[in-house]
Amino acid sequence: MDLTNEDVADILAALDSLPYDELDLQTPRFRLTLRRGPGGWTEESQVLADPVPVTPADNRSPAARQAPQPPPEAGLTGADDGAGLVAVVAPLPGTFYRAPRPGAAPFVEVGDQVGEDTVVAIVETMKLMNSVHAGTRGRVARICLENAELAAQGAALMLIEPDT
Repeated sequence: MDLTNEDVADILAALDSLPYDELDLQTPRFRLTLRRGPGGWTEESQVLADPVPVTPADNRSPAARQAPQPPPEAGLTGADDGAGLVAVVAPLPGTFYRAPRPGAAPFVEVGDQVGEDTVVAIVETMKLMNSVHAGTRGRVARICLENAELAAQGAALMLIEPDT
């Protein structure tokens, strides 16, 4: 099920009319916790489904695919090609933030080790801050978006090289 911005607005309007200060929703795919605070609702979400390994599309012509490939650049481990990496995706459409607030250090940098529950980013949707968890243990191989860039739902935010 994909939620639109309008769906999220309707849900928040319904919550505002209720006397509850917290909502905890869990499905086989995700867990969502909303808490009412002095500044409005805060949100924490976690993807529960197994991460999906990313395999890059090969859009080259057949002749280009058969041509010899140059050796990888010094210092690269081959992770840059996307093979075997796990994508951390945006749970909702919104603005991708690498840090908890402007001027703060990013949650993670390329090369950092992360655990399944490590918060690696925030996606802001309709003034709601959605924590994004790594979802797998490993090393951050690539950050795919710039800070404050718009992200579509399901867009890869970063790639993780999983621990073996």
